[in-house]
Amino acid sequence: MIELMLRHAFADLELNLAFRSGARTLALFGHSGAGKTSVLNAIAGLLVPQSGRIAIDGALLLDTARGVRVPVSRRRIGYVFQDGRLFPHLSVRANLLYGALPRDGERAVDFTTIVELLELGALLERRPHTLSGGERQRVAVGRALLSDPRALLLDEPLTGLHAEAREQVLDYLRRLKRELRVFTVLVTHHADEVAALADEVVRLSAGRVVRQVSIAEFHARRAAFAPPPG
Repeated sequence: MIELMLRHAFADLELNLAFRSGARTLALFGHSGAGKTSVLNAIAGLLVPQSGRIAIDGALLLDTARGVRVPVSRRRIGYVFQDGRLFPHLSVRANLLYGALPRDGERAVDFTTIVELLELGALLERRPHTLSGGERQRVAVGRALLSDPRALLLDEPLTGLHAEAREQVLDYLRRLKRELRVFTVLVTHHADEVAALADEVVRLSAGRVVRQVSIAEFHARRAAFAPPPG
């Protein structure tokens, strides 16, 4: 469950939105500049909005009215960026283990499970510069999951991949959804990614929520959700 309210003025965009969802995978859908990544950054703590409230599964991460702002390092958010952002001087194994920092309590997933689910065994001793784009994204997703996140944020994780690699990574993301129970927020402007991964869809436009529907309604009214060009 996520509860989110944000208000924030940028030079070229004003965020003024609120939504709540109990979906396991929530898609933020819309054209470039709609405010999707800004929402992810606020969840992760990289953006401090002028006013807002964010809670995930009952854990309050932000409440500007009450002066609550949980630091980035304590939010337990796994963030996968468009470019992966792996550490170039570390092997795949070391990149993955960097995400698996010690923490009190039982972990939802372990190193072996992630390596098996993402089929990373043959890549563990390689460096990022030797990997394909799809392989780098698989490692980035694995590193994020090994941080034992309460939420996984995917910011257009398939952008820039050629068609075959894109379909392969999409298959791995489907597998993770089947095997792991991690609340996920997917940012995309591709309807096929929404259809393949999401349980619920929030469409954003110009910093506002214009629709929030189940994936069944998204399929039924897909044409109405197509964002304008740009």
